[in-house]
Amino acid sequence: MTEVKRLSYLVLLIAIATLSGYSQETGAEYVAPSQAGPKGSAPRMQVQLLNRGEPTKEYAVIFYKGDEAFSGLQEFAEKYHVTSAHFTAIGAMSGATLGWFDPQRKMYKKIPIDGQHEVIGMSGDIALYQEKPVVHTHMVVGASDGTTRAGHVLAAYVAPTLEVMVIVDPITMHKRFDPETDLTLIDPTSK
Repeated sequence: MTEVKRLSYLVLLIAIATLSGYSQETGAEYVAPSQAGPKGSAPRMQVQLLNRGEPTKEYAVIFYKGDEAFSGLQEFAEKYHVTSAHFTAIGAMSGATLGWFDPQRKMYKKIPIDGQHEVIGMSGDIALYQEKPVVHTHMVVGASDGTTRAGHVLAAYVAPTLEVMVIVDPITMHKRFDPETDLTLIDPTSK
């Protein structure tokens, strides 16, 4: 190989290495749609079929000014003997207390929400723990300037309305106590 070819080859390798470095640097900030998520990283995942062809029930649970939505959903679940459900909601709040779970303390850090806010989205589920329905829900609220706050719902005071669409599944879901977190978590293997 001549000196010119060796030099050309070396320049080509340096260019490839430089472009590769640039690509990796850009890769930290951008990702192609086909590479947007990790693959095969849920080895503990479990699945429970919630509808074996049986019909589901759907409820519109509507709250009005002054209602506290979390306790109202709990009351709904008990009154209608809900053993498995999921729900979404939109509306507005005059105030709320949300929570952020601190795994070190095994407690929720309170996030107070004062004043009128739009409920951008609220979602959650209902499952049995010790044969009683338990509501678990999270919420995103928006202020008048468009900023948002979010977290686990501890309390939510409705104004003027909150429209909750509940789908009740025909198959019961159970929760179990998780000593690692002190939380009750859905256990799809429990019957």
